[in-house]
Amino acid sequence: MNPLLTPLETATPVAATGVTAWAWLLIAVPLVSAGVLLIIGRAGDRWGHFLGTLASLVSAGLAVTIFVTMLGLPTEGRSQSVHLYDWISGGNWTIPLGLQVDQLSVLFCLLITIVGSLIHIYSIGYMAHDPRRRRFFAFLNLFIAAMLLLVLADNYLVLFFGWEGVGLASYLLIGFWQERPSAAAAAKKAFVINRVGDMGMAIAISLMLATFGTVTFSGVNAAAAEASPATITLLGLLLLWGACAKSAQVPLQAWLLDAMEGPTPVSALIHAATMVTAGVYLVTRSHEIYAHTEWASTAVVVIGTITLLAGAWIGCSKDDIKKVLAGSTMSQIGYMMLAAGIGPAGYAFAIFHLVTHGFFKANMFLGAGSVMHAMDDDVDMRHYGGLAKYMPITFATFGAGFLAIIGFPFTAGFFSKDHIIEAAFEHNQVIGILALVGAAVTAFYMTRLMLMTFGGKKRWRDDVHPHESPLVMTIPLILLGIASLGGGLLLNNWIGGWLQPAVGGGNVEAHAPSLIAGFASPIGWITLAVVAIGVIIAFVFFGPRKDIPEVAPATRNPLTVAGRHDLFGDAFNDAVVVRPGEALTRGVLAVDRGGIDGAIHGFVGLLGGLSVVVRRLQTGYVRSYALVMVVGAAVLGGVLVLTQLS
Repeated sequence: MNPLLTPLETATPVAATGVTAWAWLLIAVPLVSAGVLLIIGRAGDRWGHFLGTLASLVSAGLAVTIFVTMLGLPTEGRSQSVHLYDWISGGNWTIPLGLQVDQLSVLFCLLITIVGSLIHIYSIGYMAHDPRRRRFFAFLNLFIAAMLLLVLADNYLVLFFGWEGVGLASYLLIGFWQERPSAAAAAKKAFVINRVGDMGMAIAISLMLATFGTVTFSGVNAAAAEASPATITLLGLLLLWGACAKSAQVPLQAWLLDAMEGPTPVSALIHAATMVTAGVYLVTRSHEIYAHTEWASTAVVVIGTITLLAGAWIGCSKDDIKKVLAGSTMSQIGYMMLAAGIGPAGYAFAIFHLVTHGFFKANMFLGAGSVMHAMDDDVDMRHYGGLAKYMPITFATFGAGFLAIIGFPFTAGFFSKDHIIEAAFEHNQVIGILALVGAAVTAFYMTRLMLMTFGGKKRWRDDVHPHESPLVMTIPLILLGIASLGGGLLLNNWIGGWLQPAVGGGNVEAHAPSLIAGFASPIGWITLAVVAIGVIIAFVFFGPRKDIPEVAPATRNPLTVAGRHDLFGDAFNDAVVVRPGEALTRGVLAVDRGGIDGAIHGFVGLLGGLSVVVRRLQTGYVRSYALVMVVGAAVLGGVLVLTQLS
């Protein structure tokens, strides 16, 4: 066991009482709504979007009620189990269908339902003219329900069902406009890559059953210390394998940028409240496993660090506003994975940044949708410029998200991300420096995005007339903008103590900097300095007085070329997986045709030849048969005579 990762025992769930016993309604309400909207067909086209939004709001209200109820309970009573029924029972295995409502899952429920509801409201305006809007809201409800099942499950097998439901919903929504070949291809790509990650999850769950005889979180946590180092390390790596695909971490990140082919509210939901946060949740929920394997926990740190730099690299090279934000999501999730890999000192920071990221990333994705709405769905930032004057609300709210993500003092990202950088330095100097570099690069590409979109001279076509979005779209932006600015201040001195009973660990609050710790510590000052440098460099190259060409200039700079090609992720997958797979298929086909089929056809040919020979003995003439009988009788008689004479 790694002494740096040794956790305290986490709280044991008690039977749910009161409103917590109704936690299953969190999942059931949006799930039933999705079913109604899909079954009722076009009869619900006029009101389906209202039903879908209402279902999400009801779940949000129930999540808030459960959270407020938990605040009034003693710490030892906040982790509660909702047993629905024994799902699978055979031999020594009993797998329940149950929910675990604790400090970790309820935070996720709040994020999923509240941010998800704002995205639903925004979608009423964004999808107003889409003829399949009812179906879109059904898929949004399905997404919300699947993610809630994932975070509320009390065991890995039920979690896996939610995991697969999230994958299905993302496939349906990314490819919602399936008449576009690019959207259909992007949905298939996301689906296939996530199935690769799901193999890791499936093997991990099977290994848990074989090793511990249970897949419940409490059972696995209690037995983790008894597993062999090899087994527990393998478990940690398998879970990381699954998390990499779902959270778009290197090397299974290639699907995320293509997923921007879906409607923009889908991008906001995937990046802020649902799919990509699932991997961070899995690693954090599995904290007891990683506490007993330094190899696997180090792998989480390394993967997170590589991804935070890779995502920032991609963000610097894109002109598509949504793909810049997608690269940013890769990078920010990388920060969360890095924090989760550190151990007890990092779990709270990972979840803290996940929550604040949900605020400002939903804000910016919906802001990007507002810009696209005004620019006839053009996503190329080189065709924007000067939009601050025409879209003041979108500019102000997007600006709030921008300040949060670069870590401007007292905004949400300032508290959550700076904590991760400080914890990274405490864990390993090299990792800390790389996290610091990521902060500088983040400041650069996000400032570049702001300047190219809202600053400088207008560069749009004459037939484009930018305008502010309707209230149904701007109200969610305003609320998310407020959360982007003030969310960190509200959570900073509270979230560590709240999460400690659920994620284990030592004295988390001792690692949680106070309100002004970012200024008090040298690392805090250095972080602010490198962020300022990133902003200044962006102004030098993309400032308001700079002429930005409408087409990206050709370049041979290998860094830029690699970034524009998503760090050659598709080329890597093609070389390592697709082409070898095709070669293997051709080889198997050749063996099948030349070997197995050849042997079968040869045997069939032999039987056919023998049948031709045998068939010649059956002429159909009676005289021939009589002659054969006479000759046979004569031969038989001759044999008998010779036998008697001898």
